[in-house]
Amino acid sequence: MLLYSVLKALASSLFLLFFTVNFAQNSEAFIEEFRDSKVFYADLGMNTAPFNIRNTFPNSIDKISYKNNFKPILGVGFAYKWLSLRVALPILGNIRPKADYGETKQFNIGIDYTYKKTYLDLEYKGLTGYSIKDAATWDTSFNSINPNALRPNLSAYNLSFNAWYFNNIHFKMNALQGKRAHFKQKVQTWYIKATGNVFGIDHLNESIIPIPLQSSNNSKLQARNFSAIDIGLIPGFAYANRIKNWQFSGWVGFGGVIQGKFYTPLNGQATGFLGLAPRYDIRFIAGYSSDDYFIFFVTDFDNKSIKFNDLIYRQYYYSLKLTGGFRFDHPKKKRNKKPNPN
Repeated sequence: MLLYSVLKALASSLFLLFFTVNFAQNSEAFIEEFRDSKVFYADLGMNTAPFNIRNTFPNSIDKISYKNNFKPILGVGFAYKWLSLRVALPILGNIRPKADYGETKQFNIGIDYTYKKTYLDLEYKGLTGYSIKDAATWDTSFNSINPNALRPNLSAYNLSFNAWYFNNIHFKMNALQGKRAHFKQKVQTWYIKATGNVFGIDHLNESIIPIPLQSSNNSKLQARNFSAIDIGLIPGFAYANRIKNWQFSGWVGFGGVIQGKFYTPLNGQATGFLGLAPRYDIRFIAGYSSDDYFIFFVTDFDNKSIKFNDLIYRQYYYSLKLTGGFRFDHPKKKRNKKPNPN
């Protein structure tokens, strides 16, 4: 019995050692880590969040488009081992003319964490200041020189919690983002995204929809806010590859959520309904990454929607960013020395 126990323990130890080494080799075959390198980087990008409201309005209008103004955002960051810091500030002036689109105040904050096959993300987005595009088509007080109606107190907000489960252990967010790691070969996998959101638009004590497009028979057209709480699942497919230092990666998913949706008229109580809403999940990242430096073009798309029978509110969040940086003090790769002919 003693010999059997010793042999069993030895076999278990050898199996564990083999599995650990083999798994490490497999991991190294797919991803190159720079966790022990000091990484300095900067990014330049923009965030915008337009929305529209569809309904059968008076004057044969079927859609109202709301646009926000925005400024380029410059970020500077540093990463080393477990530490990661980034500071971002808006720079330059507004991209769009203030006379037509006003000025938008914007606030974003988020954290993310990776654990084995799961990537977790918590983010809040808030914007205040919109304009209604082409108001001259339904209001004679506007014209071709002054076509948009400014709404400086109109706000949009979105608090979201997301968790992606990637079936392939080698599909790592650290390598996808490209700062402290990059892929060494093709990795693909199916995934499931669990998502929970609280979002909407609010106009304080004013109606969201302009008075000329309101109807006394439809209280939704006189609402000062639309809001929703939803939860759901989005299945999708993720892909990454790196060929001669050029890396391209991303994912695409489609699914739906169960949604509690609400609206509050100016002179009334909030009214709520329960329903379903579609969702998509899209992200693309592409660029160049060597051992010493990297540069990536990063995109992120997010959609939100609420449907009240004939009235539909749809909001689109777009993020476009160019990120580049340097990796210092990383271990140099070992190269085989040429044999000495002497």
